[in-house]
Amino acid sequence: QVQLVESGGGLVQAGGSLRLSCAASGRTFSTNAMAWFRQAPGKEREFLARIMWTGGSTYYAGAVKGRFTISRDNAKNTVYLQMNSLKPEDTAVYYCAARTVVVDIYAYWGQGTQVTVSS
Repeated sequence: QVQLVESGGGLVQAGGSLRLSCAASGRTFSTNAMAWFRQAPGKEREFLARIMWTGGSTYYAGAVKGRFTISRDNAKNTVYLQMNSLKPEDTAVYYCAARTVVVDIYAYWGQGTQVTVSS
């Protein structure tokens, strides 16, 4: 099992920045990538960004490319999401997830952290 704990959410004004953190523990060696998703009220969960533990390659959804940056600290088993130029439509619960090596799916999820962007 892998446990994921997000932190760093909160209330910010439009144009502001936040940095989310996701600390992973447990059988992290069974995972090869971490990602951030979000879910706004009444909407489906949306993929935002992914980073590989080895090599650090990244991939972003078009909606956040250029504004959000995913990074990792392997020594701390922690992944970050730096969010800049936030917009009210970025308001959502943000989740981190871990992708397993054996079965290529995001099998582990954190509890989520609320991000609210006021206009």
